Amino acid sequence: MDTQRISGFDLDGPRFGPAAGGGARQLVVLLHGLGADGNDLIGLAPHLARGLPDAAFVSPDAPFPCDMAPYGRQWFSLQNRAPEAVLAGVRAAAPILDGFLDDELARHGLSDGQLALVGFSQGTMTGLYVGLRRAEPCAQIVGFSGALVGPENLEREIRSRPPVLLVHGEADEVVPFPALAAAQAALETCQVPVETHGRPGLGHEIDQQGLELAAAALERAFAG
Repeated sequence: MDTQRISGFDLDGPRFGPAAGGGARQLVVLLHGLGADGNDLIGLAPHLARGLPDAAFVSPDAPFPCDMAPYGRQWFSLQNRAPEAVLAGVRAAAPILDGFLDDELARHGLSDGQLALVGFSQGTMTGLYVGLRRAEPCAQIVGFSGALVGPENLEREIRSRPPVLLVHGEADEVVPFPALAAAQAALETCQVPVETHGRPGLGHEIDQQGLELAAAALERAFAG
């Protein structure tokens, strides 16, 4: 990315795998939503690892305490949900996550082509922002119940075009379902390969079908 790395943020969180033992051949980074922490998504790892036995999974705690609850973490504040405020928040968080990804890849001796980002809600927003601006494309971005922040800037800022899978509940009460179509349109304009799935009746959560879609996408991405 073109931003300088911010020091003083040593992200960490729960880890899983590789299920097969030995060194990791892929890295899957799970990015939680507002008010949660790394424990919220690491439970997905055993399910995803069934088809990715050589993958290491890590679910880092976001860098900041949640300012809307007495517990949990956040990638950025959502007290002000104006688009310019959300964009500023994502931009501040981006170099922190970017540095963490560099460190984790180096730790395992892997490249961006062996990396996948899986986000939920605010984690999706942050993962999309960072993943599309890294110098080299990762293998896959998966986003649940999220949105593409700053779509008007993407065409001039995009640096890589990894495949993207977006899954969103049609009854989402937190991030409105139309965010899915808006993200798809902006990504397609920038020639990013994107697959989207609306889940009828689903709220702001991940269901079994969404998890299966994510697993299949990750297995395809790492098959090469």
